[in-house]
Amino acid sequence: MADDRAALRRRLRAARRAVPAAGRAAAAAAIDRALARLGLPKPGTRISAFQPFDGEIDPGVVLRRARAIGCTVYFPVVTNLRARRMRFVAPADGGGATISPRWLDLVLVPLVGFDPRGHRLGMGAGLYDRHFAFLRHRHAWRRPLLVGVAFETQKVERLAEAEHDVQLHGVVTERGVYGRIAGR
Repeated sequence: MADDRAALRRRLRAARRAVPAAGRAAAAAAIDRALARLGLPKPGTRISAFQPFDGEIDPGVVLRRARAIGCTVYFPVVTNLRARRMRFVAPADGGGATISPRWLDLVLVPLVGFDPRGHRLGMGAGLYDRHFAFLRHRHAWRRPLLVGVAFETQKVERLAEAEHDVQLHGVVTERGVYGRIAGR
């Protein structure tokens, strides 16, 4: 099973890196339009997004719109990879204010792969699963909304679920909206 996930990660990371620059920009704009149609992010809310790495889609277009409508943007900062710890930091205030993941309203989640049901294949460290594990146990908890952003080429038919996995509410690509956010 671990070997299968490692091979799948390698294949999907290569596919993600192979998206040409023009395709990346067009995909980012299409994802922003799809999120706007869903009413996300809502004005004045607290959102988290990531700095793109290793061919990940750039959420910068979404972040510019979010800031324009009064959202506070936080970035995940890994503080101890071995202990699988990260903080969510607001860089705009200059002081590096942090927020508990429980108080975020929307989290744009990076991923290596996903399936249409909202299952995510990450880099393998379990950082997001660990920090949002409370969502698995508290079904009445309304936030944050976890939305993966990815290229369509990262979609697979079905991902095996691990016990510790935290399912995304949905995934938005340049071609579609998947998961529980599709009907919003």
